[in-house]
Amino acid sequence: MPLQLYDKEKILDACFHVFAQYGYANTSTAMLADAAGISKALVFHHFKSKKDLYLSVLDRCIEKGRIEMGFDTLLESQDFFEAKEKSSIIKFNYYKNNPNLMRIMKEAFYATPDELKIEIQDKYGVLLTNNEKEWKRLFEKVSLREGVDREQAFRLVMLTLDYFDNKYLSDVENSDDLEETYLRDFLEQRNGFLSMIRFGIEK
Repeated sequence: MPLQLYDKEKILDACFHVFAQYGYANTSTAMLADAAGISKALVFHHFKSKKDLYLSVLDRCIEKGRIEMGFDTLLESQDFFEAKEKSSIIKFNYYKNNPNLMRIMKEAFYATPDELKIEIQDKYGVLLTNNEKEWKRLFEKVSLREGVDREQAFRLVMLTLDYFDNKYLSDVENSDDLEETYLRDFLEQRNGFLSMIRFGIEK
């Protein structure tokens, strides 16, 4: 591996831990350079700005998660709700084992710093849209009652799932020891909400 590329990878590894610990806004270029063990000038030889460096770290997090969680294969499932439950279990275990990556992903997409909102929307908006299209394609296989608008049904389900995703990320961040009982209770509560949507609440 060429020395310059190797150095760049080492910078990303070091800065990943700093951003995860302190967040984007509270991280200074001096902190990043100190963590990487190099001068600020050398950091910016590889990256144009702190913003560019953060987005490069985020790119690596997304690619790492996509490969290691295997969502591309999961979306080949025949059942939408089964696939969603499997994805929750995969994310639970993955983020539990990779808390720093989880912190960066949560900040980037659930508490986006004002300075990064435009760049993240421009850079990852298409990715998020395509991901939703894949889930919508799987939802097409769900049999609906006559008169139910499929788009509205999909949006209602996704809003519910987003609520539980946010709840889960908050719980994970505020506890260092979430056991399997938490996952079981979490899925039971989430699936209860989904059952009410699927089967109705009126007697």
